[in-house]
Amino acid sequence: MDTHYAGIAELDEVPSVAVVVDVMRAFTVAAWAFGRGAERIVLAESLDEALALKARHPDWVAIKDGPPEPGFDTVNSPGLLRSMDLRGRTVVQKTTAGTVGALAVKGASLVLCAGFVVAEATARLLRSRAPETVTFVVTGEEGRAEEDLACAQYIALRTSEGAGSADEGAQAAPFLRRAAESRAAEELTTGVRGGVHPDDVALCLELDRFPFAMVASWDAGVMTLRACATPAG
Repeated sequence: MDTHYAGIAELDEVPSVAVVVDVMRAFTVAAWAFGRGAERIVLAESLDEALALKARHPDWVAIKDGPPEPGFDTVNSPGLLRSMDLRGRTVVQKTTAGTVGALAVKGASLVLCAGFVVAEATARLLRSRAPETVTFVVTGEEGRAEEDLACAQYIALRTSEGAGSADEGAQAAPFLRRAAESRAAEELTTGVRGGVHPDDVALCLELDRFPFAMVASWDAGVMTLRACATPAG
């Protein structure tokens, strides 16, 4: 598998297969939403679009970055989301980097959204599809976010080496350490970012918490993310 890493602004053409990585916190939150029973997640292009979708569908759950804001149900925090009952609900999510990255590659034949919490499931899906080329979109800090790059490189490693090739915990340790020492982790821990739960960093670094991958597709004029069971092995 030929592997490329790019920030959002560096995407000069639409890749065939894209893995969009946002560890802290968009796609950790998305995974938790599915873990709490959400049926699908609509990735909004703007806060205004998210509010408009919420206004048309009052039963949908709207999520944004930063502190709470009228019209939104909660914020982009796994620690806050994990106590919500989302069974059968549609979630609308707008974040600074993750949702932007997914929308930037909406023309790709396969778009996966990922963080450490779904790393192995994402790698399994890639192994089953066996694409010739994969572009990992490092969404944070204009493509330089250490936590996103570490996660992308770990998923690429697991994809190339395959299941059972090594103890996953030991293999993941240096990548998780890089993420734990990242600027994003420091900002979440010190309160620089708004809408934060004290457990957010730990939850973002929880390896393979969920058994599914997350596949995004352009559906009826919106980018829709769904949990996808992955083949064993």
